[in-house]
Amino acid sequence: AGAPEPNDQAAAMDPVKLIASDGTEIILDRQAAMVSGTIKSMLGGPGGYVEQEKGEINFPEISGKTLEQTVQYFYYKLRHTNQSSNHTLPEFKIEPESALELLMAANYLDT
Repeated sequence: AGAPEPNDQAAAMDPVKLIASDGTEIILDRQAAMVSGTIKSMLGGPGGYVEQEKGEINFPEISGKTLEQTVQYFYYKLRHTNQSSNHTLPEFKIEPESALELLMAANYLDT
C-alpha cells in the first residue's frame, strides 16, 4: 500500500470543532476533547445531542483565549496521564490574569 491519503489522516484524527463566544474555532482530536467530562457527555452520551451529529460544540460563555488554553490543557493531560509516578510532571503554566476565567471554564467543562 502507498502513503496514506490526506483524507485518511483526517479520518484517523476524528476531529471535533469547539467554537468560543467570540467565534474562535478550535479543531482538535476527539480523544483530547474527551478529557472534558462535559464534552464527553455531549459527544458520546445517550440523548442524541446535535453536537454528536455535527462534531462541533458552541461555548457562548467561554472566550477564544480561554478555550485555547483549555484545549492546550486537554493535550497536556492526555500526554502526561499514564506516565510513571517517578516521572516529574512538567508545569502547566497559567497567567495570573487568566486564572479565574480558566478555573470557571475548567469547572464547567469538568476537567
